[in-house]
Amino acid sequence: MSTPQFIARRYFFSAQSRSVVNLISGLSVAAVAMPVAAMIILLSVFNGFEGLVRSMYSAFDADLLIAPRVGRTFAAERLDTAALRRIGGVEACSFILEQSALLEHAGRQATATVRGVDDAYGEVFPLEEAMTAGQWRVRTGDLEHLVVGQAMAHQLGIRSLADADVALYALRRGSFSSLLPMENYMRRTVPVVGAFSLDLETEQQYVLVSLRLARELFRYPDAASALVVRLAPGTDARAAKRAAEVVAGDDFRVQTRDEQRASFYRIMAYEKWGIFFLTLLVLVVASFSVVGALSMLIVEKRRDIGTLRALGAATPFIRSVFRREGYLICGLGAAIGIVTGVGACLVQQHFGLIEIPAETFLAKSYPVRFRPGDLVAVVAAFALVTVTLTHLTVRSMVRGEQ
Repeated sequence: MSTPQFIARRYFFSAQSRSVVNLISGLSVAAVAMPVAAMIILLSVFNGFEGLVRSMYSAFDADLLIAPRVGRTFAAERLDTAALRRIGGVEACSFILEQSALLEHAGRQATATVRGVDDAYGEVFPLEEAMTAGQWRVRTGDLEHLVVGQAMAHQLGIRSLADADVALYALRRGSFSSLLPMENYMRRTVPVVGAFSLDLETEQQYVLVSLRLARELFRYPDAASALVVRLAPGTDARAAKRAAEVVAGDDFRVQTRDEQRASFYRIMAYEKWGIFFLTLLVLVVASFSVVGALSMLIVEKRRDIGTLRALGAATPFIRSVFRREGYLICGLGAAIGIVTGVGACLVQQHFGLIEIPAETFLAKSYPVRFRPGDLVAVVAAFALVTVTLTHLTVRSMVRGEQ
């Protein structure tokens, strides 16, 4: 242990040096610990909600989405699905066909995006986990079924699946008659067999039918809007995207899940770092208590400084003593804050002790996800604040003159 560090520790821990200054130094440790813990907890809570949102969107946003660059539909045989399945990490593929339609039940109407799905759709999306009523099934033999979101079921006045038939109206392409307006629409009545619960936007926007029914309703035989692909856990999505682009060719656009909602995830990233800098500002303000503690300590130790100078200590040595004192106060506060923040996050993450007071199907307790990268960012930012404030304080309080 170096001499400046030894003296700094004696000033802080020695039983003979108990004074108001030491009490203020202890309070400064607590003042630093609280915002450090708060930064870690806030970032982890934000990570938890971000993960919750991503898990909700994963029921409708595929790992990879392959869609035509021009037009809304394409002939399904234009994509070599066998070659796509041979790409490393690809576990399942499914064709979908989407288009807007009018829904009607018991005199109530609503517009929605009808998504027609094939038999492999359940292998791509874990929609069974989101079902809150009925079951996930869009076709039984030749019988067609409809699966809707809870918000859409409420909007249509569906209170029971026992007798819930919904009429689907789709505009006929290529023909329009002002004399017989109903002839301008394709109409199919389909029973509702299940309801899912995700985010409100998805519940209100999408209803699911079989791909066969969607092609019949929208008059797109053998066509699809996109091919959705599920990747194995741990697969590099960007590498899989590049391989899929080679197989699909220039006529198709391949997007990862993040690219499908690029603006949304970009906004979430901005919000997270906005929270980071706001809490960092609180930490900077709290760190000024260390400035006050150091200033009072230097004033109190004027006699000791004179003694050290008489013994031949240079100004850089004396400054080093008080800089170490500032680092010690901030280091203890940071250590307490890190242990408190990380411990609280891990307890909530694994045990969910703090529950959300409102009833929700999305999460029972506050979602928390601790990431080591956030801890590194907090420690780095705090170290920069500590070094800057301590250096400026000591340099201004300990002059170079004898």
